[in-house]
Amino acid sequence: MNMKKYCLLILFGTGVLANACQKDFLERKPLVGTTEENFYRTAEDAIAAVNAAYAPLQFELSPGGHFRWIWGDIMSDDATKGGSGDNDANELLQLETFRGPANTDNLESEWAADYEGIYRANVVLQKVPGIEMDAALKSRLLGEARFIRAWFYYNLVTMFGGVPLADRVLAPSEYNLPRAEASQVWAFIENDLKAAAPDLPLRSGYAAADLGRITRGAAQALLVKSYLWQQRWAEAESLADEIIQSNEYQLVNDYGSIFTLAGENNAESVFEIQYMNASGGNWGKNNANEGTFTNVFQRARGQFEGYGFNLPTEDFVQEFFKEGVEDPRLKSTVFRVGDAMGDRGIFTLDATGGFQQPYYPKKNFNNKSEEAPFGDPNPNGGSNDRVIRFADVLLMHAEAAAQNNNEAAARSSLNKVRARARGTNSNILPNISASGPALLEAIYRERRLELGLEGHRFFDLVRTGRAQSVLGPLGYSDATHRVFPVPQSQIQATNGAITQNPGY
Repeated sequence: MNMKKYCLLILFGTGVLANACQKDFLERKPLVGTTEENFYRTAEDAIAAVNAAYAPLQFELSPGGHFRWIWGDIMSDDATKGGSGDNDANELLQLETFRGPANTDNLESEWAADYEGIYRANVVLQKVPGIEMDAALKSRLLGEARFIRAWFYYNLVTMFGGVPLADRVLAPSEYNLPRAEASQVWAFIENDLKAAAPDLPLRSGYAAADLGRITRGAAQALLVKSYLWQQRWAEAESLADEIIQSNEYQLVNDYGSIFTLAGENNAESVFEIQYMNASGGNWGKNNANEGTFTNVFQRARGQFEGYGFNLPTEDFVQEFFKEGVEDPRLKSTVFRVGDAMGDRGIFTLDATGGFQQPYYPKKNFNNKSEEAPFGDPNPNGGSNDRVIRFADVLLMHAEAAAQNNNEAAARSSLNKVRARARGTNSNILPNISASGPALLEAIYRERRLELGLEGHRFFDLVRTGRAQSVLGPLGYSDATHRVFPVPQSQIQATNGAITQNPGY
């Protein structure tokens, strides 16, 4: 099955997930007569159930926007909210200036989407074991569900800290779960990923049509991220090295090609959320969309027909010049005045409708020729979300190795990323030879350049203890803003069983 098109499934009040996917080679099946009693019986049912668990990865408006770049980029020093002015998505302005209330649609939607994904994964883990089917396929599907559950808990714990742990489909009497400690959530994530990895294929084990499904490398890479958050350096270094030594991934030669339509699911892709431009999605059925809204939200306004959010800051752009020359990655990360914005025209301030913004994000730009062939193109963007790339794995390995005083290994991984960035120009971006704190700073800086505007920066600053010094002038305080406020609706819905984070 081509994972560019995750099957979406309809959630019935009875708890059954009935197949409603649309593929090039499948017709939409009738739903009449599908009940929980006659579902979850065949391998096809098992596949349908796990595809339902994939679908919340795509949720972006449910109903409020909860894109990764809101939290990772706008909340950092790399980007500002943008839009048409302060009153355009004013909640984002409050969030990025660390004045955000606890009841924003953005936070509500993030929480809801994450727990919807956890619920659907729990359905798979509860129902699929009892199906008589090929044992290897069953194990793989259960591994995919465990990864998906771990991913959504990773989102929750890095954003909110300790959260309620639902390790199964809950009965109504269990809905008022209190928050677990963050350490318990991390342990749960680790257990899921360790259980999933052995049963998941390597990237090379999937047919080309299945690229985009969860692999062993994806589970291992997410576990490395989890270890870094917990400062478990030795385990992080060892597991990252295992991914590197697997030879399943490699840096592609052309950095800019990663973010094109042709660059989706390439040799560098470790975990990539799939979107398509031809699912017929619409604004009113956001939980069933298979297209992304990121394309239109991040494109410039005016003739470029976008909304102009997630605008790169001057500080971010100037980071690419701090070695005395322009880092070649800038031209693939940021549009500047005078650049061609694909087939949509030349970027001038007049062409954007007169908005005086000198920079726009490029990594999620789509050409006019790539828009949906039918329906409204805005909810049908086709750009995949590159969540974990091999460059990220190399830099995580470098960071963990540096923390372990294995500086030679740290420099080796760091310099592989820099070598790709400089390409054939040996006069720029020389290899890093630093040691000690200077080496760690070089790794942190490389993450900002290499992974810029991919949703990492805020979390990297918090995770590495640098958020106060970098974001303090923007209103950030470590005492409060290391985590986001828990949505007020969740506190009310559980009669206070879920408590608010300090400072909110």
